[in-house]
Amino acid sequence: MKYYIIIPTYNEEKFISLTLQSLVEQSFLPSKVVVVNDGSTDKTEEITQSFTEKYSFISLVNATSEAIHLPGSKVIQAFQKGLETVDDNYDFIVKADADLIFPPNYFETISKHFQSDEQIGMVGGFAYIQKNNEWILENLTDKDHIRGAFKAYRKACFEQIGGLKPAMGWDTVDELLCKFYNWKVVTDETLKVKHLKPTGANYNQASRFKQGEAFYSLGYGFWITTIASLKLALLKKKPFLFFDYLQGFWKAKIAKKPLLVTPKQAKFIRKYRWKKMKSKVF
Repeated sequence: MKYYIIIPTYNEEKFISLTLQSLVEQSFLPSKVVVVNDGSTDKTEEITQSFTEKYSFISLVNATSEAIHLPGSKVIQAFQKGLETVDDNYDFIVKADADLIFPPNYFETISKHFQSDEQIGMVGGFAYIQKNNEWILENLTDKDHIRGAFKAYRKACFEQIGGLKPAMGWDTVDELLCKFYNWKVVTDETLKVKHLKPTGANYNQASRFKQGEAFYSLGYGFWITTIASLKLALLKKKPFLFFDYLQGFWKAKIAKKPLLVTPKQAKFIRKYRWKKMKSKVF
């Protein structure tokens, strides 16, 4: 299978060389790696260029998305800039972050999953963070969810879900739309990706409100948002985030912001979420 990787990046001079090095050491190499330098003010561009000079399949795109560095919209705007520079002659496409170290067999294994079943639309491993000199699972999501830091999409699935939404919540709505269109989402616990920067390390108050807005934009409704907000706040061990999330939800609802999904898709998502929650209780 042929695959492309697009890496949106902003001020990642500390980590991007480690990410790119892990990609050039893959047992199954990508056909293209596009690094989108989104207005970095550090040495991200120079470090990336040193790789483009050595490896013909790595390229650099300099771009500038909206000025405010918020999760979701900015990173996907940058991803889109990279997507515009490649053709569609691929079997699967990957959105990756610039603060990761992939195991050498990562994409060979991903490819084998896609080849094993034509109904598999997305595949990914798990993120591990370093704590007390050990690499431990960054346990912020359910085991059936693929982290936004490393998502691989079959081309047909990627096209059917309409690509990636430029808003916080994109890495949840993509999986829900996969299920809406009857694609399978596969996670592989043997694929351990080192996540060098903990999720949310740079998020500010506005970003935390954005999480609640994301729950609204997914069509969750108040009660599912309340449960999801409580769960996420507890997983992050910051219980007061619960109130930020709810505030973000109500701000979006009062403003009548548009959803990321259609009414039919929102209904499916609510039904799916309730069913999943009930399965954990009973």
